[in-house]
Amino acid sequence: MKGRPVFIGLLTASLGVALLALYMRKFEIDATGGAKVELLVAVSPIVRGKPVTEAMLGTKQVPQAYVDQRAIRANERDKVLNLRPVSNIPVLQTLVWTDFVATSDEQRDLSSLVQPGSRATPIRVELDDVLQLIRPGDFVDIIGVFGDGSASSVLLQRVLVLATGLDTTTNTSAGGGTRTRIEALTVSVSLEESQLLALAQTAGKLSVIVRNPDDQRVADSPPDVSRAALVDASVRQKIPSARRGPVRLEAEPMR
Repeated sequence: MKGRPVFIGLLTASLGVALLALYMRKFEIDATGGAKVELLVAVSPIVRGKPVTEAMLGTKQVPQAYVDQRAIRANERDKVLNLRPVSNIPVLQTLVWTDFVATSDEQRDLSSLVQPGSRATPIRVELDDVLQLIRPGDFVDIIGVFGDGSASSVLLQRVLVLATGLDTTTNTSAGGGTRTRIEALTVSVSLEESQLLALAQTAGKLSVIVRNPDDQRVADSPPDVSRAALVDASVRQKIPSARRGPVRLEAEPMR
């Protein structure tokens, strides 16, 4: 009986030490971003339009808190092989599903092109003839003009195009050179962005502007541009410009 309090004391102390150890372990995990997730990275440059091979892929571990929902897990390696990226992927960059559109130049089911966590959303845009130059795999910014057309707003930036009309291929020669008039684009966006685009199409007109596939920059809260900029030079001068002088354009050599 005399040893019972001692036993209870030791048991309580042991339980306290165990709970403290568990707490410290949880604190350490939370402080470092959570459990590690193994992701695919490029161990050599991956060129736009070229099939991905086993030798191009490596892995790295990233804390769960810092993992992009679009990042490709190491256990999905087989799904990536032979895919063609829509932009150049530098060494050590983590691979994400938005880097890829299709495995070949053949038509793909639209649902198979939608990245996990995103939605395929069709939009009708202005300047239909210009859409002939946009291909699946391109990135665009989406602009809206609403109400009385007194101002334009940047709605979304760096949006991936999944389809132009009924075409889901990246092959510019698809269809034997015959062009079909395109009146809609299908883009990959989040669920909330889909809601925004649905509202925008009922409120006004949308247009898209094409951007360089290697350009990752996104403007922070770009201001609306009012109709006054068309007639007032002082207003136009306040609009930021990205012009850096003339750019020399060269055609790629025929193969």
